[in-house]
Amino acid sequence: MSASAESASSTTILFANSGMERMLNEKFEAKISRFERMGVQLFAVANCFVSFGHVSGRSGGSGRSITEMEAGFSDSLALSEEFVVVPDLAANEHFASHRGVVGVPYIRFYVSYPIYAQDGKLIGCIRLLDYQVRTMSEAQHLLLTDLAIVIERELALGLIYQQQIELLKENRQLKRESLLDPLLGTWNKTAILRSLRIELDRCNKARKPLSLLLVYPDQLDAVRAQYGMALSDQILIRTVSRIRSCIRPFDALGRYGSDQLLVVLPGASHLVATAVAERIRLAITMHPEVIGNTATAMTICAGLAASDIFPDIDPETFISLAEQALLSARNAGNNTVVQAKPDHPDMII
Repeated sequence: MSASAESASSTTILFANSGMERMLNEKFEAKISRFERMGVQLFAVANCFVSFGHVSGRSGGSGRSITEMEAGFSDSLALSEEFVVVPDLAANEHFASHRGVVGVPYIRFYVSYPIYAQDGKLIGCIRLLDYQVRTMSEAQHLLLTDLAIVIERELALGLIYQQQIELLKENRQLKRESLLDPLLGTWNKTAILRSLRIELDRCNKARKPLSLLLVYPDQLDAVRAQYGMALSDQILIRTVSRIRSCIRPFDALGRYGSDQLLVVLPGASHLVATAVAERIRLAITMHPEVIGNTATAMTICAGLAASDIFPDIDPETFISLAEQALLSARNAGNNTVVQAKPDHPDMII
């Protein structure tokens, strides 16, 4: 792995484990309310709004509440890129006749400071309101600038986080798609062998058996030769569907070869696997396929290997035993299941 990849991986882990994810998952309204509370405390004003054009209704109060009246005053003023300080609204020609100044709630002091997006576009303003004539000191001006920068960075970080989440989702989807067979929707060979290694290790540690079934549709080669890929693919898709119906949700099914399907059965002894193989065999034979306008019976051959028969087996040998059992089944004729047994010929079930 490259140094940059290691760094990116470490950053992602730190990001996920440091509480940053929890902070950025905070609801947008909660973030804004936090900054508004800070504004009230920093500048000792009656109210502070972080406005992106509309704040009315955000408090949850009635339209007659003081907070909603203050919000209405803020909403009546357009967002501005100017830093505006009005010490006395009643003495200002632009605000003196405003209904929020001459009437309830009788606002007297007003400040507006711009908030910008990463691309430099105006997206909102910090609004400070109070009920007495006052001014802003240079120190307060700097504090307001700092607060705006913190808000801008929080918004930018939130946007970056959302973009990262979308990328992670896309990466997970791409990774999953890279492990799936595009035709059948099962695991591909790489993925099903990985599943075998993981499940075999897990079952060995738990002292539980694991069984493998290697399944081959008997008629598929002949159908492909006579009718082409399209029909044989459809038959293979339906075969997979019928196999799925015979196994448990946590069993793994994958395409091992062109027409070979591998089933990993964690926790299943050779007796359980035998019953599953028989269930699959019957499910296939009970559903004939229409081929050339004729209902044609379909069958499978299957090779079975189980770790309770072959303890302490490695994945490669396990697969080899299932392949040998499948070869014996095909040599014995269609519609046959063979179980791998030690020290004597494979056993036809």
